[in-house]
Amino acid sequence: MTEILVQDPAFAGGIFQAARVIEHPAWPRLKNAVEEIRTWQATDGSIELDAEGAPARLAAQAVLDRVIDAVEELSPLVPHDAPYHRALVADLHKWADSAFAVPDFLDSLLAFQPAAGRVDGLQHLVLFPMYTQNGNPDRNLEAVVLRMVWPEWLAELERTRYDNPLFCGITFEDFTAGYDTNSAVLFPETIAVREAPERFTWGGIFCDREAARFRAVTDEAVRVLSLDLPEDIRELVGDQKRCEQAFVLWDMVHDRTHSHGDLPFDPFMIKQRQPFWMYGLEELRCDLTAFKEAVKLEAEGNRHGRDVQYAVLFDRMFRFPVSGDRVRNYDGLGGQLLFAYLHKHDVVRWTDNQLKIDWDRAPQVTNELCAEIEKLYRDGIDRPKLVHWFAAYDLVSAYLAPHPGSRWAKGPDALDLNQPPRKLVDDVLPDEFPLSMFYEALSKKLKAVIASTKGITAAGVGQEAA
Repeated sequence: MTEILVQDPAFAGGIFQAARVIEHPAWPRLKNAVEEIRTWQATDGSIELDAEGAPARLAAQAVLDRVIDAVEELSPLVPHDAPYHRALVADLHKWADSAFAVPDFLDSLLAFQPAAGRVDGLQHLVLFPMYTQNGNPDRNLEAVVLRMVWPEWLAELERTRYDNPLFCGITFEDFTAGYDTNSAVLFPETIAVREAPERFTWGGIFCDREAARFRAVTDEAVRVLSLDLPEDIRELVGDQKRCEQAFVLWDMVHDRTHSHGDLPFDPFMIKQRQPFWMYGLEELRCDLTAFKEAVKLEAEGNRHGRDVQYAVLFDRMFRFPVSGDRVRNYDGLGGQLLFAYLHKHDVVRWTDNQLKIDWDRAPQVTNELCAEIEKLYRDGIDRPKLVHWFAAYDLVSAYLAPHPGSRWAKGPDALDLNQPPRKLVDDVLPDEFPLSMFYEALSKKLKAVIASTKGITAAGVGQEAA
């Protein structure tokens, strides 16, 4: 991996003080040109020249030249990105030379190495043809200006405790239309390339969007559920920067957990076809591991430990179950399971139309759910795949009622076990574990605020609550 050294008189006190890219006149020119190109692109990122509604080749080339000129004008503001920007300009020229066929930006992807120079406050100007997870499913050209979130306390935890050399905590400066969505990640897997690289070397998560969304939804959930918050947690929800720091720590520990622990082979299940509750349990396991580590950090006097615990609890219980549709919603399933587990262990209670939480017992009981999932994984190492899937189903259905029409709920005798396991996934209902009556009602009450968080950033909620 290429090491990036930031040696510039503008760097001082842990923050890179270069002029903001988005304040330069070339940035709106770049955005406008990218937005024009996006309207011409097909799902795979190509442009069908001279088709109805599409440009002639010379017209497309002229707009792309505006993109290239703007990148070259902005690049000196982010000199650490110079090798990437040179490769990017070359890839843009190659795309034009191909008559705007399916784009291939592998060379510029390999040149972009943000994790090699994690410096708090460092800007990056990023441009790729890509889809945005939880956002635009098409591979359109997208431009985004971001800043690295890498305070010294986080860097120290990564060095000494939670090694994650590929993780990049980031915040938005500005972006094109693909990020005016619910997407809060910048992942290399989403970028259009001729072949996947042998290994990816970075992954970015926008903690400002996560924090802003968390604050908006939690604030409304607390209001409609008449939840009485401890003063320090109320202050957390009111403080954007504090929430960002909680989320960047949560994300760093979550991300590394996918490859840590007693795991069946490839727990993240990349390109595997498995029942969606397996994905739900994996994501929840990673979140609850972050929760467990946060409990330890709080006990050691780390001021972020308690914040992470309640960011995990509230985002999982309030936002996840009622966000998105109900088709294989594995994150929603994980949130439902956490709430049901805490409810059945009398940590949360819904009484007299008011939600009450036993704040003293919440960490212990949440860690007990984490232990149950960890035991499932440890036992799964010795199980055939289908047996492991049924064991996971049993764990979930012990706390969540399956759909009454489910074949999986009736057990192995209801399925054709002569088929390979991947075929039995077809027998999983799109909404295998429907929302409870509690969540059906909560969904209606939070619908408007969840919709309002589309495209949200820190500017959308302010640095502190009113």
